[in-house]
Amino acid sequence: MLFAGLFDMLDGQVARLGNMGSTFGAMYDSVLDRYSEMIMFMGICYYLIAHHYLLSSLFAFIALIGSMMVSYTRARAEGLGVECKGGLMQRPERVVLIGLSAIACGITYSFVGADYKVYVEGIPFHVFETMSVFTLPITVMAVLTNITAVNRLMDAKKAMQQKEMKTA
Repeated sequence: MLFAGLFDMLDGQVARLGNMGSTFGAMYDSVLDRYSEMIMFMGICYYLIAHHYLLSSLFAFIALIGSMMVSYTRARAEGLGVECKGGLMQRPERVVLIGLSAIACGITYSFVGADYKVYVEGIPFHVFETMSVFTLPITVMAVLTNITAVNRLMDAKKAMQQKEMKTA
């Protein structure tokens, strides 16, 4: 995931440097990025559901929604003539977070095993387990991607209002 993400982040730069960039190429790259991200989240959701992590799969799905909305708000705002960049959870951050948390989960699994669970006295269920090393960052991503999308929406609103005031 990290390896593919690295090349994905560089392909536009390479096209521009090689004077091979085009408007359609940029659009094609963005569409393929969305497909690859949705397929990745589909795999994550499938794995989590298949292993009975229903709540975690719900957060992965919410992270998918947030990821798509981060991209959509930018594309829609730019289509309306307003620049809309920034935020905490752009595509590179999402790829790195998922990739590193998957690696950290695998390393944790190799040291403590798959059935490691932490219980707190007085709480009738475990509060942490090996899979949490992967699912907690996804939960954080679910929150931050949606915050990023809403922030982009509000920034675009401000920019559009300023644009309208200048023309009025």
